[in-house]
Amino acid sequence: MALVVDSLSAAYGDTQVLWDVSIRIEPGEIVALIGSNGAGKSSLLGAMSGLVKKRGGTVVYDGTDLTALQPDAIVRAGVVQVPQGRRLFNSLTVHENLLMGAYLRNDKEIASDLERVLEMLPRLRQRYEFLAGKLSGGEQQQVAIARALMARPKVMLIDEMSLGLAPVLVDQLLEILTTINASGVAILIVEQDVQTALEFASRAYVLETGRVTIVGPTSQLLDDPQVQKAYLGV
Repeated sequence: MALVVDSLSAAYGDTQVLWDVSIRIEPGEIVALIGSNGAGKSSLLGAMSGLVKKRGGTVVYDGTDLTALQPDAIVRAGVVQVPQGRRLFNSLTVHENLLMGAYLRNDKEIASDLERVLEMLPRLRQRYEFLAGKLSGGEQQQVAIARALMARPKVMLIDEMSLGLAPVLVDQLLEILTTINASGVAILIVEQDVQTALEFASRAYVLETGRVTIVGPTSQLLDDPQVQKAYLGV
C-alpha cells in the first residue's frame, strides 16, 4: 500500500514548477519534505492531490493509478491533504467543518468517526459549536487535521502545519499526528521548520527548484553538512 510518485513534472499554465520528482511513502511511515520557499513543496502536494496540472510522470497508491484522477477521486482512494493556511469554512461551526470532511461518504459510520476524532482531539469537543473563524490558530489547525481524518485517509499530506504557530502549539500538534500515525495513517509532512520536520519524520526528501536533491533517513540528513548549512543554520 505504498504511495509512489515517479518522475512527476507539473506546471501552472506555461510555468513548470516540478521536474521528474520521485518519492515513495511506505504504509505507516512518516516522511518529511523540506526545502526553501519556492522550492516546489506545496506544488508537489498539489500535484499529488490532483490540484496542480501534471506534465508527466505518475502517482500510484496501492497499485491504483491516481495520475489522471480528479481531487475527489484521489480523496476516495485514501490520499487526503491538509492544506497550507487551513482553509476552513470560517462561517461554519467546528462540527459542520468536520462533517465537510466526510462529504464524499454515505456510510453509517460517520457519527462513530466523529466521536473517534473528538477523542483524539479533545479540545475540539469543547469548541464543537464555535464558528471556525473565531478559533485560535492552533485550534483551527486541529480542525483542519480533524476534517481530513473524517475522510478516512490512508495517507495524509500536511502542508506547513506550524505556520504562524507558537512552538508549544506545534509540539501539541505533533503529538496528535503521532497518535494519528500510530492508528495506521502514513504521513507526508511539508514543513518550513526543518529541524522540527527532521526530528518528527523517519525519512526525508530535500526539494530544490522543483527537483529532489537529497534523500535519506532523517538522522543522516540532520548530520549532513549541506543540510545543516542551508536549512539548520549550523
